[in-house]
Parts: sequence; structure tokens; C-alpha cells
Amino acid sequence: MWVQLRCGLEPKALAALAVVLVAAAVLAGTHFWSARPEGVRAPDVVGGAVHAAGLPTDADTDPDAEGAERPEPSPGPAPAATTGGQIVVDVSGKVRSPGLRRLPSGSRVDDALQAAGGVRPGTDLAGLNRARVLMDGEQIVVGAPPAPVPAAGAPTASGGPAGPVSLNTATPDQLEGLPGVGPVLAQHIVDYRTQHGGFRSVDELREVNGIGARRFADLHPLVRP
Repeated sequence: MWVQLRCGLEPKALAALAVVLVAAAVLAGTHFWSARPEGVRAPDVVGGAVHAAGLPTDADTDPDAEGAERPEPSPGPAPAATTGGQIVVDVSGKVRSPGLRRLPSGSRVDDALQAAGGVRPGTDLAGLNRARVLMDGEQIVVGAPPAPVPAAGAPTASGGPAGPVSLNTATPDQLEGLPGVGPVLAQHIVDYRTQHGGFRSVDELREVNGIGARRFADLHPLVRP
């Protein structure tokens, strides 16, 4: 009535104002109730669940954490197994069991002699280098007297040209008898056959230091492996 008398409101307008005020009060109370703080329940222990699930924890992943298990270094892939090759050589002459012999790569002349049953008693091995490394397809003649190697171009007893010089058995003096071969080049040839286990073909002479295409063409018909 005081508001009605003070503001000059009619009863209907006063009732509408009261309804608006009540609705505003209800909305304010609802907003205040929904915004009130609520207590939160502490979560369960996580460590047990994580370990049960097989997931890494902070202690597992932190290398500086006390009691943390440090990962073992990877050993890397296992080395592949390697197998050595084989060579086939022909052992003939004064041995107990001549014939073809299969030997591991890197075998020496002495290994071939042992594989052939050994040398017969009384055989002279002075001209045989038993420490030489063998090559595939090589022939080893045991006990054969070394044939004299005449100088290149020297006539034989029959008056014909001399046979080719063996690159594997010739001495430096015999190599110097070849055209264009001096002491230095003869030593290069000997060094090459020592390092590579001998000459398998005359073409390997091109790989010797000091032998060019022209000199090789001159020596080719005069030498043999």
C-alpha cells in the first residue's frame, strides 16, 4: 500500500511487479545454488593400476629417479655366419695320392701336399715353395726337376726359338733376359707373384708396376704363367 500510495500504482500493476520480483529472486537463488563449491573425492592409487596394465610409470621412464630400472643397451643384430669358399687344385708327381683336391680358400702348397697323402720318401722339394698361397684351378707338380729357363730369344739345342719363360718359377736373372726387363722390373714381377700367390694368366702381367701396353705386347709371346 505504501508503494501504491507513493508511486500511484494500480493494484494490477502492483501485482505484476511483485511477480517479477519473486521470479528474479528465484532465478538468483538457483544460480547461486548451482555455483556453490562441491567437494571432490580423491582418486584411487594410480601406480597399481598402471603396473597392472603394463604401462610405464614416471619412475620407469625417468632415468634419474631413485630405484628406476635403466634400459639395457641393445645388443644389435646377430652377426651373420660367414662360410669360407673352396678351391680345387691338381696335385701330381711324387705324392702318395695324386689327383684333384678340394681345399679351403687361403690354403698353401703344404696343405695340398698333406691332402694328397704327403710326399714320397726321398723326393726333392728344393724348387717347391710350400708356403705359397694356392689359387683355384692350379696344378702342383711334386718332384719334377725344374726345367732350365733360357734367356728370351736364345736358341735351343735344336736351333729353334727358346720356350716361353714361366712367370711363376723364373728367377730375377732369368726375367732380366726378356726384352725391356731390367733388374727393377724383374723385381716388380717377383714381388707381384709373391703378393698374389703367382700368375694365373699372362694377362695379369699388365698389373705389374712398370709394364705398359707396348711392353706387354712384346712380352706376351715370350712368357707363360
